[in-house]
Amino acid sequence: MKEKKKLILALAIIFAINSIIITAVQLVPDASAASYKRGSTGDTVSAIQQRLSDWGYYEGSVDGVYGSRTEEAVKAFQEKNGLTADGVAGPATLAAIGLPSGSGGSSSGSGSNDVNLLARLISAEARGEPYVGQVAVGAVVLNRMEHPSFPSTMAGVIYQDGAFSCLSDGQFNEPVAESAYQAARDAINGWDPTGGAIYYFNPATATSSWIWSRPLIVVIGKHRFCA
Repeated sequence: MKEKKKLILALAIIFAINSIIITAVQLVPDASAASYKRGSTGDTVSAIQQRLSDWGYYEGSVDGVYGSRTEEAVKAFQEKNGLTADGVAGPATLAAIGLPSGSGGSSSGSGSNDVNLLARLISAEARGEPYVGQVAVGAVVLNRMEHPSFPSTMAGVIYQDGAFSCLSDGQFNEPVAESAYQAARDAINGWDPTGGAIYYFNPATATSSWIWSRPLIVVIGKHRFCA
């Protein structure tokens, strides 16, 4: 009888603990599901405004208030990048902007989110290129971040209007090659096979006569890397 009572007591304790855990989980907001819309305020909204302003989508004040101008800027960004143009900065839009966690913090080149973003670009732009050519494409992005003529953030450089054709032809949304992740890490860690290039192009497919005027630094694979 005593053993039965102990068993019942143990089961009751386990049930109580499980109930507490379930309640706690329900009360904790899911950060990955964070979204921002008209009426939202705070540092993340400021970060959204600043990045959209850097890229030419937003012309209002960076005040941390998600108003009609911010909503329209988000819609324009979503349309440009193949997202649902609802004006709400949900998880997919935040990831595209470079704020996948909804955090308004730094987006320095060492963060895992930047690795993923750079790897996606490398995979889209340098698919089929030798490994050193993949690193070289990543290095160009890092070089642009340090150059006064370009945005200073990873997302700013990659999403700059007209900067990379893969964002408009759909290649950016294709599955990411595994080698691109390591190439992104190597570029972020300082490997620059291009010698400081801020441009590159494939002469077989280039349609701009201007790009040919850029001083050539090195040829890697099918790409010419230029100053």
